[in-house]
Amino acid sequence: MPAPSLTIARAAGTLSRRLGRGGGTSLPGKLLLRMRPGALAELGGALPRGVTVVSATNGKTTTSRLLADCARAAGWELVANTSGANLLSGLATALLEARGRRPAPDAGLFEVDEAALVEVTRQLHPRVLLLMNLFRDQLDRYGELEHLAAIWTTMVAGLPPDAVPVLNADDPAIAALGTGRPGVVTFGIDDPGMALPSLPHAADSTRCRVCEAPLTYTLVTIGHLGHWSCDACGAARPVPDVRATRVELRGAHGIAVTIATPEGEVAVELPLPGLHNAYNVTAATAGALAMGIPVEAIRRGLATTTAAFGRGERVVLDGRELVLLLAKNPTGANETVRTVLLDPEPPHLLIALNDRTADGHDVSWIWDVDYEPLLERAASLTLTGDRAYDLALRMRYAGVPDDAMTVEPDPERALDRAVAAVPDGGTLYVLPTYTAMLGLRETLVRRGAAEAFWRER
Repeated sequence: MPAPSLTIARAAGTLSRRLGRGGGTSLPGKLLLRMRPGALAELGGALPRGVTVVSATNGKTTTSRLLADCARAAGWELVANTSGANLLSGLATALLEARGRRPAPDAGLFEVDEAALVEVTRQLHPRVLLLMNLFRDQLDRYGELEHLAAIWTTMVAGLPPDAVPVLNADDPAIAALGTGRPGVVTFGIDDPGMALPSLPHAADSTRCRVCEAPLTYTLVTIGHLGHWSCDACGAARPVPDVRATRVELRGAHGIAVTIATPEGEVAVELPLPGLHNAYNVTAATAGALAMGIPVEAIRRGLATTTAAFGRGERVVLDGRELVLLLAKNPTGANETVRTVLLDPEPPHLLIALNDRTADGHDVSWIWDVDYEPLLERAASLTLTGDRAYDLALRMRYAGVPDDAMTVEPDPERALDRAVAAVPDGGTLYVLPTYTAMLGLRETLVRRGAAEAFWRER
């Protein structure tokens, strides 16, 4: 690859950081791909252990982090997009910055945006493709779930025979991607104690991928995930190769998970809250085995993982602990509510709603979030973001009096007011959408409470 292309692209990233315009996590890759369209395939193809790609609506950043820790525990040298820049430009930037590094990376690990996945797979030819879930998210940007499921079906069918798809058996749309293909690795949750009383009203994929008949569930875990079958045609959840047999939820403090695998049991405690993170840990275990990482290294790697930025991250500001729980779609927000409700104390809440491109412009999904059980217990409630008044209307319909909530569209002022409402030494739960989370973190970084996400690892 011509050296000038690399030099110019790298210089753009350095300049971006020095000017305070960001972490330079995408711009270098954009320039490189403009100058050298085949750069992604060239750089990725040079990695001896190949590339692993992770995609999902929810959980890809945390799962990639877990996988990276497993690989490093096995002694692998990785190139990864740990900043979360998960489009083609972000991957190109990560590969560019790793070029010339010593010791040289021998494997690539990338989380990839759902809509970019087909093109990334075409260029990078991953040896392992980990697909975790498809939930309703940013519909105005990506289209219906059916469209993504259809193009992913074609993508998986076109993978070379030696590529390993790792699929969530509990998601009907994801499990169907492996139908008829040998060498698929599946994972799921097999702890009956994690069952919801019924299928949530906001569940998405509730019809059979084969015959379109309604699915029957014997156990529901999150959204439309669970133990499913079709009475009409006989399609059913495959028995997972890797399964979480015991999950203990410890509120915002984390989880304990026991996972059965063909290579032995993995039992681990992690500071990652919620059942969704039990799925992430199980997915990472399955993905690591597919990558060829020994089970003992998986145990060691998982035990070292900490929360990714904004995803169960804990920081201290003005003597209060802030727990940042990204909530960007109905399923994710409902799991966040479920997690916060495990706190025995009445929670102090800061909820932030934006409608920018990375969030999705349609915010009607907030009406499918079951905020009510949380609001009944809330000690304080502050609402902020570009669509703070949409949140206020949603809370009013949930029965919250106007004088029981603080509406402050400016995020920094809202943060101050929310923190002031929490007793010294108390906890503030922050539930932001994606760009709202990034904005709040910028404030926390400026105040010395957090580190910039691109420097984190």
